[in-house]
Amino acid sequence: MRMQKKELKTRTVTVASKSGDKSIKVAMTSRVKHPKYGKIISIRTTFMVHDEHNQAGVGDVVQVAESRPYSKNKSWRLIGVIEKKIASE
Repeated sequence: MRMQKKELKTRTVTVASKSGDKSIKVAMTSRVKHPKYGKIISIRTTFMVHDEHNQAGVGDVVQVAESRPYSKNKSWRLIGVIEKKIASE
């Protein structure tokens, strides 16, 4: 039997904070309909991501993928920075 390659989950998210060396915290926002009242609500989910080369900054739009656990809370890794936040002075 041949093993099929597992399709990894990838997400496009925004960096919420830079927390230590090789770590970032990202926020994913989704809009869902409330099951009882029908109102559209925004849900914000945050999770930790492994950033091997410290290339992402706060406010950047990045692409992340599911991976092996790097620590207790980190089981996603950074694929690349899609859009850098423009520093306003």
